[in-house]
Amino acid sequence: MTEQTPPSVPIPAPVPDKLARLRFFVIGLFRLIGGLLVLAGFAVISGGLAITGTDQDRVIGVILVLFGVFEFAIMPLILARRWRTPRA
Repeated sequence: MTEQTPPSVPIPAPVPDKLARLRFFVIGLFRLIGGLLVLAGFAVISGGLAITGTDQDRVIGVILVLFGVFEFAIMPLILARRWRTPRA
């Protein structure tokens, strides 16, 4: 018996316009979620939203705010730099 290799099917390249729209959506989603994390962190810090009911809530709130700021301000820059179109 001889083994036959399956025919190679070329994988279509993503359409640049669709890829750009998807990347734009992802960056916007990161900013939205980051903003929501900042708001939730401030709610926890102010005592309006209790997680553990102890003094550790402030620490958790600060962590949420810092992570939200990172996700809102820094992560989109990292993604944009990574996805930048190379110069010809």
